[in-house]
Amino acid sequence: MIDLDANATTAILPEVLDAMLPWLSGNHSNPSGSYRTAKLARNAIAKAREQVAGLIGAEPEEIVFTGSGTESVNTALNSLNKLAGEGSALTSGIEHSAVLRFLESRGREVLMTGVNRSGVLDLEAFERSCATAGYVSVMAANNETGIIQPLGKVVKAAKKFGLPVHTDAIQAVGKVTMDVKELAVDMLSMSGHKFHGPKGIGALYIRSGLEFSPFLRGGGQESGRRSSTENTASIVAMGKAAEIAAEGVASGVYQTISKFRDEFENFLLNNVEGCTRNGDPTERLPNTSHLSFDGCDAAGLLILLDNAGIACSAGSACMTGKQKPSHVQIAMGIPEERAKTSLRFSFSRLNTREEGLVAAEAVKKAVEKLRNVQGSGIGPVAIYTG
Repeated sequence: MIDLDANATTAILPEVLDAMLPWLSGNHSNPSGSYRTAKLARNAIAKAREQVAGLIGAEPEEIVFTGSGTESVNTALNSLNKLAGEGSALTSGIEHSAVLRFLESRGREVLMTGVNRSGVLDLEAFERSCATAGYVSVMAANNETGIIQPLGKVVKAAKKFGLPVHTDAIQAVGKVTMDVKELAVDMLSMSGHKFHGPKGIGALYIRSGLEFSPFLRGGGQESGRRSSTENTASIVAMGKAAEIAAEGVASGVYQTISKFRDEFENFLLNNVEGCTRNGDPTERLPNTSHLSFDGCDAAGLLILLDNAGIACSAGSACMTGKQKPSHVQIAMGIPEERAKTSLRFSFSRLNTREEGLVAAEAVKKAVEKLRNVQGSGIGPVAIYTG
């Protein structure tokens, strides 16, 4: 299988697994214990906290480990919603469901700023909305299109009105440089499995001095900010993955990945009639390509590509199978019929140039086959075993 669905998840790197295993098969101690093996676990967690902090330019004490990226987002928004006082929750129309569904459930008015056809936030409209907002949550990079948002300008506009700012940086962290001090965000969410750590572990950056209300309450772990016995093995693994990711960003690993992505994408744009790239061609993550194929139902393409050994997705992995056009594409002004023909391809550091070329040929063949079949009136289900 050629995996071009890295925005959904990434494989655990061998070095990360090696760091994780001793805490699964060896030292199982509760880090809150008073004995020697518990202290070893606490020290391992402290090291991981330093590694994760280093990835985003934070201080170790500003990092809180969570059970997932979604929990990180919900924890941040829960605190802001409780402490921000009057005013609306201000976000964008292209956020992940972890943001949108949580905000909808809190009973506070939600203002959603639109984006332009390139998928970039309308900054003028955003700043106007700041006047009646209580807090802000805007993603760093979109999970479907990879479009990078002007986060620095978002924070600058919000701070004019004294608004705290959270960013869902789950897709951006580990792929592009993220420095919380430079960005001046108050909270930032990340997830280990997006940069070759394990699933089921995330982290939340909370700016030192920011008033904070915990989401999970109990034994007072994570300095009282997230109660629950720490998942030592996954925390250690996320720390190691963060260290490797930081080295990769600094050394230009994703510049190489972007070349593979561009070669893959250009082949399809030049050789498949009716193939369209969605979103800004430059202000996007270096690994992500979002394409539409006229006359091709995305579900049918996914079936054919799966049979060909290619993994990709139609929009967010969280929305797969829901059979409705992506809210991200609709927000960008992409017509519903075209939105239903779109696929997301996302590369990781484990992909090769050769895999990209093979995948591009497979996509071309799948498009041609599906157009022929659908042109005869036969739906995509009939071609599953073809």
